[in-house]
Amino acid sequence: MNAKYNKLFESFTLKNGIALRNRVIMAPMTTWASNDDYTISDEEVNYYKKRVNGVGLVITGCTHVQPNGIGFTHEFAGYDDTFIPSLRKLADAAKSGGAPAVLQVFHAGNKALPTLTPNGDVVSSSAVQTEATAFAPSVLPRALSHDEIMEVIRAFGETTRRAIEAGFDGVEIHGAHGFLLQNFFSPFFNRREDQWGGSLENRLRFPLAVVQEMKNAIQKFATKPFILGYRLSPDEPIEGGLRMKDTYTLIDHLIEEGVDYVHASLVNALSLKPFDSQDEKTYLELIVEHVNGRLPVMAAGAMDTPDDVVTALDKGLSLAAIGHTLIMNPDWVEKVQSEESEIQTAIKASKVSELELPEKLWGVIQASGPWFHIEE
Repeated sequence: MNAKYNKLFESFTLKNGIALRNRVIMAPMTTWASNDDYTISDEEVNYYKKRVNGVGLVITGCTHVQPNGIGFTHEFAGYDDTFIPSLRKLADAAKSGGAPAVLQVFHAGNKALPTLTPNGDVVSSSAVQTEATAFAPSVLPRALSHDEIMEVIRAFGETTRRAIEAGFDGVEIHGAHGFLLQNFFSPFFNRREDQWGGSLENRLRFPLAVVQEMKNAIQKFATKPFILGYRLSPDEPIEGGLRMKDTYTLIDHLIEEGVDYVHASLVNALSLKPFDSQDEKTYLELIVEHVNGRLPVMAAGAMDTPDDVVTALDKGLSLAAIGHTLIMNPDWVEKVQSEESEIQTAIKASKVSELELPEKLWGVIQASGPWFHIEE
C-alpha cells in the first residue's frame, strides 16, 4: 500500500470505548430495496455483505420511527416490535465484515411520501409549503400538536430500543436533509409560537429532546457500549433558512449531551462553502475549527478516491464516510490497500449483477441523471 494512505487505516476509538479498525466509514445510503411490507429484503442483505468487509464502521440507510415518517419507497421500517427480526437480519449483514454497525433513524417530516403515509397526513413543525424534490412531491404539511411531538420523541426512543435488541452497535439520528428534526431547527420551516418554535432555544428543543430520549433508551437497555451519532446539514440555501451560526450552537449542545460524533452531510466535503460565506473556508474546515477536538467529526460528500479521503483527514476530519464510490467499488478499502485494482468511477451496466445492486436501487441510479456515470 502507498504510504501516503496510512492515515486512512489508523484505528480510531470513540470515547465510549468502541474501537474502529480504520477511519473509512460506510456512509448511510437509501437503497429503495425493502420488501413490500417494509422488511429487509435478501437483495439488501447481499448488498451490505458485499460492502462491509474493509470499512471501520457501517451506517445503514435510514429507518422511519413512525408510519407517517417514511421518506422513500421501499424503505425498511423500525417503528414497531414486529420489525425487530427484520432489523436483526440487517444488523447481522452489516456486522458480517467485522466492523461495528449503526442503524440510522429518522422521521421524514415534510418530505414524507403522501402516498405511503396513513391518510396522506404529512406532518412537520409548521404548515409551510415544501418544494418538490426528486423523491417527494410538493406538499403543505400539517403542524404537529404538542402531544404528537411528545409521541414522536418517544418513538425515537422506542426505535433505539429495537436497534439494541436487534444487535446493532449504535444509532445515528438523521437530523439532516430537511427531515423532521431539521424542520424544527430551521427558522424557515419552523414558524411556531409555542415552546417548540420561535427563538433558537425553542427551535433546538425538539432535536435535543430526541437526543435525550435516545440516551435514556441506551442507558436503560444497552448492556455494553453503544454509539449515538447525529447527522446534520450545516445550512439551508434559502432566504431565511438555517445558517452556520445556528449549527454551531446545535453542535455545542450535542457536545454537552455527550453524543459520540457529529456527521456533516455535504454535497462536496472538500470544496463546498456555506450559503452566506464571507471567506474561503469550507463547511468541513469551519466545523472542524469550531469543534476544536471536543468530539469526533465525520463528514460525507464526494470523497471518491483515497486522495480525497487523505485530504479531508489532513484538514482535521476524524472519520470519512464514503458512499457512491462504495456502490461502484464494493471492495474500495481492499483496492486501496492492495494498489492492484483501479478505483472505478462509473457503473458498468454489464457488471450490475456482480455489484449486488438491488433491482430497485439500480432503477433509481439509471433514472438519477448526474448522480452516477454509467457505462455499457
